[in-house]
Amino acid sequence: MTVSDSAMTREVLRDIARRPVDFSGLDVHVMHGVVYMKGRLDKLRGYYEDVDLHEEVNIIIRMLRQKLGIHDVCCEIEFGEPSLHERMSPHPRKVA
Repeated sequence: MTVSDSAMTREVLRDIARRPVDFSGLDVHVMHGVVYMKGRLDKLRGYYEDVDLHEEVNIIIRMLRQKLGIHDVCCEIEFGEPSLHERMSPHPRKVA
């Protein structure tokens, strides 16, 4: 990894950190202008219960593709399990 790739990786991590997601399980690096994101993405514990992780990833990808020096974004992300609040809420039943 070159010095410019290392600097771009730090910039990408800084941009992801601005979003309301827990990316501690995410491996992020930039190589030759391509961002590689692999791993697990979760909601922040105790905050932002209504965050849609799929929408957040789409926002992050759009944001990264607009950065100067980024040519493409490759994602292999799995999403975290539902929060305790989501698991405990009753699901509406369909009437047959």
